[in-house]
Amino acid sequence: MKVVSLLPSATEIVYALGLDDALVGVTFECDEPARARREKAVVVGGRDTGDMTPGEIDAYVRARAAAGEDLYHLHQDALAGLDPDLVLTQDLCWVCAVPSATVGEALDFLGCRADVLALDPFSLEGVLETITQVAERAGVPERGSALVSSLRARLAAVASAVAGRPRPRVAVIEWIDPPFTAGHWIPDLVTAAGGESVACTPGERSVTTTWDDIAAARPDVVVVSPCGYHLDGAAAQAATVADHLPGVPVWAIDGDGLVVRPGPRVVDGVEALASVLHPGTVPDAPQAVRRIGP
Repeated sequence: MKVVSLLPSATEIVYALGLDDALVGVTFECDEPARARREKAVVVGGRDTGDMTPGEIDAYVRARAAAGEDLYHLHQDALAGLDPDLVLTQDLCWVCAVPSATVGEALDFLGCRADVLALDPFSLEGVLETITQVAERAGVPERGSALVSSLRARLAAVASAVAGRPRPRVAVIEWIDPPFTAGHWIPDLVTAAGGESVACTPGERSVTTTWDDIAAARPDVVVVSPCGYHLDGAAAQAATVADHLPGVPVWAIDGDGLVVRPGPRVVDGVEALASVLHPGTVPDAPQAVRRIGP
């Protein structure tokens, strides 16, 4: 079995299932574990946006979309040389990874008969199901069952710890310029952590909003979890959020690590959020969250 992962969350799933020896190809954004990009062939490239502001990134993405241009480049020669049996991709968000249709066309062109599995969860339960799907397609269903069972046990422990406590109203900001509030599985993470998610679109794609609309939702806590950023980047952007929403406690969280990538570490995200919403009920997560103000 040879596996190619075309999105970071799938790479994390593969490693969590102990299939790293089977993994032969990844993307330029697969940074967990860090060795993935060093040890595996990089088959997807794209522009490094590390030197751009959130507003500049948004403008770049919109311009590419308007021109009908892709954000990611599939290196067909590299893919052909790997001759994979299983390719993991998605159709959830064209901003996040190569869509499955593009992958299928490339494989047909190359004459490759790889199985293509699109991972498209819209809920926390869906995230857990994708782990099971990858394990089954890779021929190790028992590993998937064991991993999902352990993740469910941790979620149950959090639920028990926060049971009966008042649920603070939580707004999660996925992007700041323009502001986007949480969608997909992220409201479920807030619920699992003992909060009430507001200014959000559970199970749906996140959408643009305004700071006035976020304030009108009367959040008790705002969590900044920008897509494409770890804790330091989230903290830098959270300062801007605090300026727009004075008087509301604002926390930054490691977005890419624990929230926006639908892989096993979203359970770490639930635990980190619970430590913010219900201090003392679960262990603190100082490496994952940071209070910005007030």
